[in-house]
Amino acid sequence: MDAITSYSGDSEDDDTLHLQPLQAFQELKSVVNSAPTVTSKKELTTVNPIDPATKEIQYNPKYEALAAPIVGPTNPFLTKLQAAPKNSLTGYVEPADMSHFQFEVQRRTFHSYGYALDPSVDANNTVEPKYIGEVERAEASNGLTVFESSKSRPGDKRKRLARGTADDVEGFRGPWAAFEDEEKIAKPSEEEQAVLDEQFEAKTKVPKKEEKEEKSTLHIKDPYDYQGRSFLHIPQDADVDLRSEDPPAKCFLPKKHIHTWTGHTKGVAAIRLFPQSGHLLLSCGMDSKLKLWEVYHDRRCIRTYLGHRQAVRDACFNNTGSQFLSAGFDRFVKLWDTETGECLGRYTSRKVAYCVKFNPDEDKQHLFVVGQADKKLVTWDTRSGEIVQEYDRHLGAVNTATFIDENRRIVTTSDDKTIRVWEWDIPVDSKYIADPSMHSMPSVTLSPNGKWLACQSMDNKIMVYGALNKMREHRRKTFKGHIVAGYACQIGFSPDGSYVISGESDGRLCIWDWKTTRLFSKIKAHDQVCIGCQWLPHETSKVITCSWDGLIKLWD
Repeated sequence: MDAITSYSGDSEDDDTLHLQPLQAFQELKSVVNSAPTVTSKKELTTVNPIDPATKEIQYNPKYEALAAPIVGPTNPFLTKLQAAPKNSLTGYVEPADMSHFQFEVQRRTFHSYGYALDPSVDANNTVEPKYIGEVERAEASNGLTVFESSKSRPGDKRKRLARGTADDVEGFRGPWAAFEDEEKIAKPSEEEQAVLDEQFEAKTKVPKKEEKEEKSTLHIKDPYDYQGRSFLHIPQDADVDLRSEDPPAKCFLPKKHIHTWTGHTKGVAAIRLFPQSGHLLLSCGMDSKLKLWEVYHDRRCIRTYLGHRQAVRDACFNNTGSQFLSAGFDRFVKLWDTETGECLGRYTSRKVAYCVKFNPDEDKQHLFVVGQADKKLVTWDTRSGEIVQEYDRHLGAVNTATFIDENRRIVTTSDDKTIRVWEWDIPVDSKYIADPSMHSMPSVTLSPNGKWLACQSMDNKIMVYGALNKMREHRRKTFKGHIVAGYACQIGFSPDGSYVISGESDGRLCIWDWKTTRLFSKIKAHDQVCIGCQWLPHETSKVITCSWDGLIKLWD
């Protein structure tokens, strides 16, 4: 032990001698500094910038990095609204969580009481809640909602009368019992009644323009012959027998133009021949005039009927030809005396009449039907001047009305692209024809033998339907080759039924063979649309056409 103790130094400095640096290294000094001196112009930052459009970060940044302002070039032309941060087209949308029950509470409260909590204010951080809507009402009711108890209001719970027992047949009300304070008769107040009376008077009062007096002008000097017979008398000195009931044995195609009737200042909408004989022609003009013309001899204009304020759409003779109806766009249907020109009746339902037809039965000559723009076909009585029947099953304006099956049924076409068949005086359609491929049919003509209906379809076709028993389409009888889309061109038949004629939009007269449906010829008849055509009932090849150019032409 003594040897170990003597091994340590005598002085304490010997214990820390190995920790002291060498004296040679303290004397060394750096002589050369090879690194260049760099002066920083900007303060160094330790924040790593993050792209605002970045959706995923691979490390955990500090708050200073996320809240740092966006650096880089900015668009100086943006407004404050455009430069504001957005995550949608209209602004910055923050997701919020609200239970479905709380949302329904506020919605129903707003609809019932007129107020609701302001959804933009955090209710947890505010002492007093804020309302929107009727704020005063909300403060008065302390913000009660519909799910909280409130004072009962009048009308919240109405008492019903006693239901009664099922044994009492007359007194049993059941679940249909009325309320105790229910008023079954509602009467307007005196002020409301005065307003209603003024409106009714204004609606029923006929304007002064509609009170225009009807008049007619006679253009011939000799309306009566030496025997006192008027121009309505069927002439007996014509080349054909106009009193005959038999049609010509064979008809031929017209080829040349032989006469032109002029007198209308505007287009001619329709032409109608005198019944049975066809020795007179009635034309409906867009100049609000109707004119009666001679077909044979001098072919003069006999009389002009003035009474409509707007264009005349359709006309129809009665069975004897002594009277005729005219329908105009002034919403009036007028009954005229053919010989004297006197207006015998005025009928209006405040709707535009598109077609008018007398009932062909001899005992129903006082009744006529009118197809109107309000989707109805109405029956008027000339004796009472009132509507006696309405057929209102169509979904569009009624364009045509045709009597078939010995005048027991009526066929109507409409803008709703359907055909409906009605029993006379029964306002429920007995047959309904509709197909997705069908088009509107604004013109319908019955064949001379009464077996077929030719319908002018707006897809440039003439479709044929059977008029006896079951009314079905005759698919083999489809006449094509003309263009009539957009125009209600009239269809005509030759007296023997061997030819079908129709106008065309470019003014041509088209003639087809009935048996083969072959298009025989096209005659350039007018400069504008050929809207109407009629084959004279006792002639083999004479056809009358009319057009919107104001001319009426005779072809042979």
